[in-house]
Amino acid sequence: MIKPKYFKHKTALIAPRAKIGDGTRVWAFTNIQDGAVVGRNCNICDGCFIEKGAVVGNHVTLKNGVSVFEGITLEDDVFCATNAAFINDRHPRSHRKDPWILERTTVKKGATIGANATVMCGVVVGEYAVVGAGSVVTKDVPAYAIVLGVPAKVKGYACRCGRKLNQDFQCSCGLNYTLAQQGLKLNE
Repeated sequence: MIKPKYFKHKTALIAPRAKIGDGTRVWAFTNIQDGAVVGRNCNICDGCFIEKGAVVGNHVTLKNGVSVFEGITLEDDVFCATNAAFINDRHPRSHRKDPWILERTTVKKGATIGANATVMCGVVVGEYAVVGAGSVVTKDVPAYAIVLGVPAKVKGYACRCGRKLNQDFQCSCGLNYTLAQQGLKLNE
């Protein structure tokens, strides 16, 4: 078995059965449990926690203090700012007698989750969507949408490059889009 080549800070805890891709950097006081999957070329900053059953794609950045729990999938190229929170239990209690129901959450390719934003369980954040800092996501977010507030509501649309699109769904970088049922679609 070939061991992947990644950087691990001396204070990081990486369980033996966690899967970490080549080129990933795991910084101070991070805890990655057995059964967690982290892709290639990720940057997992100080104080992050990745639970068993969580999946982090390739080229993902988790800034300080981000926790990714079981049932959460972050696809490739996702950016999570400091203290972004992902919830996987709609009815949390410290002691349970009933069976726990895991509600899966997916953050699609290229999406950005702002600092201190909360993403509730059972939702999908669309490709290249932007969740503003401090927002609370309670429903699915369309592809390329910019959502803000509590609860988060669509306030505009973003380009793949991250800039806000104008009213004609055009970006200053030259890309343009068409409004579709699931959000925006890039015109190629």
